[in-house]
Amino acid sequence: MKNDAPLPSPAAKKNAPPAWRRRLPWLGGLALVALIVVGLWPRPVPVEAGKVTRGPLVVTVDEEGMTRVKNRYLVSAPVGGQLRRIDWKAGAVVEAGKTVLAVIEGGGADFLDARSQAQAEARVRAAEAAHAAAAAQVERARAAAKMFAGDFERLKQLFAQKVLSAQEFDAAQMRTSTAAQDERATEFSLKVAEFEWQQARALLSRGQPGGGSEPLVITSPVTGRILRVFQESARLVPGGFSLMEVGDPTDLEVRIEVLSRDGVAIQSGARVMLEQWGGAESLAARVRHVEPSAFTKISALGVEEQRVYVVADFTDALEKRTTLGDSYRVEARVVVWESAAALRAPAGALFQRGGVWQAFVVEGGAARLRTVKTGRSNGVETEVVEGLTEGAQVVVYPGDKVSDGTRVTPLVVSGR
Repeated sequence: MKNDAPLPSPAAKKNAPPAWRRRLPWLGGLALVALIVVGLWPRPVPVEAGKVTRGPLVVTVDEEGMTRVKNRYLVSAPVGGQLRRIDWKAGAVVEAGKTVLAVIEGGGADFLDARSQAQAEARVRAAEAAHAAAAAQVERARAAAKMFAGDFERLKQLFAQKVLSAQEFDAAQMRTSTAAQDERATEFSLKVAEFEWQQARALLSRGQPGGGSEPLVITSPVTGRILRVFQESARLVPGGFSLMEVGDPTDLEVRIEVLSRDGVAIQSGARVMLEQWGGAESLAARVRHVEPSAFTKISALGVEEQRVYVVADFTDALEKRTTLGDSYRVEARVVVWESAAALRAPAGALFQRGGVWQAFVVEGGAARLRTVKTGRSNGVETEVVEGLTEGAQVVVYPGDKVSDGTRVTPLVVSGR
C-alpha cells in the first residue's frame, strides 16, 4: 500500500520555524518547574554561633556589700552628770589622749558610798589586767608579723626564680597581710585598754574626799576621726549614755551579705572584686572569714531567705580608695572557683534534654546534635569536660527551628 500524502514542497520547508523555537515551550516549562522547586526548597536557618575556646574561667558569687571601720570605739559617759555641749562634728580629726571629746560635771556623787567605791576599785583592777593582756597580745602580734614578713621576703625571691608556685606565694602573702592586720588591731585594743584604765583611775579618784569637785574630762581613746555624734546638746546624762563613735575610716573592711548556700562554697583567702563603689577601677580584697551564724531576711518578693555575712579585707593600696568611707555600698564578686586554661563554651549554647546536657555543633553547613558533659559555669560561659573540641562552632540559643541535621547559616560568631 502506497502513501498518497503529498511531500512538503521546498517553499513550505523554507517557511517552517527552526527546531529550537519549537523547543521553547518545553524549556519555559522546565524553567518554571525549576523555579518552583527552588522556591519551595527549605532555606538554611540563620543562627547565632559561638566558638568553643580555651582560656581563663572565673566563677563568682555576686552580691551587695557594705564597708565598715574595723576598729571603732563607742565613747559613753562613765558616770551620770551634766554633759556640756559637744561641738564636734562627724569627720573631725582626733588624737589619742589629747583631744577632749566631752566634759561631764557633777558626777562625783555617784562614788561617795562604800559600794560604789568598791566597784570603782574593782574596775581599776580589771582595766589594769586588760591593759596588761592587751600589751602581751601586741608583743605576740608584732613577733608574728615580723616572722611572716621575713618569710614572705624569702618566698618572694623564690617566686621570682620560678621555684615557688603561684598558689603558695598567694598563701604566704595572705598570711603576711593577716599578721599585719592583727598587729594593727592589737595596737588599737591596747590604746583602748589604756584609755579605759585611765578613765577608771580618774573615776576612782573622784570618789575620794575632795576628788569630785573637778569636771570629768573625756579624751579620745584612739587617733582617727569622729564617725558619729549621738548627743550634741547639753543635758543631764546617766552613766553609760552613748556620746559619739570614733575610729580610723581608712582602716576598712567589707561585709558582704550572701545566701547561706553560697556562703558554704566561699573559702577564707578567696579573691574578691569590688565594683560600683564610685571609682573608675575595681578594688581587690580577700575573704577573711565567713561568719558561722546565718540570719533570716525577707527578699523584695516576700520570700524568706537564709543569709550569712562574709567579711573581707582590702588588699589594694590606700591611695586607690582615699574617698571610700564607713558604711559605703559596694558590689562584690567573690571568687569560688577559677581556672587559667578551661575549655569553655557560651552558656546559651548548652541545654538539657532528659537530664542530659546537649549542644548543636555547626558542621558542613548543618547543625549536629552532641551530648556534652559540663563543669562549672558563671552564667556567661560554661566549662566543657567532654563532648566538644576547641575551635568548634556551636549554635547559641538554637530555638525550636533547629534540630539534628537542620541546615543553618551562622550570622554572628561570638567568642574570645
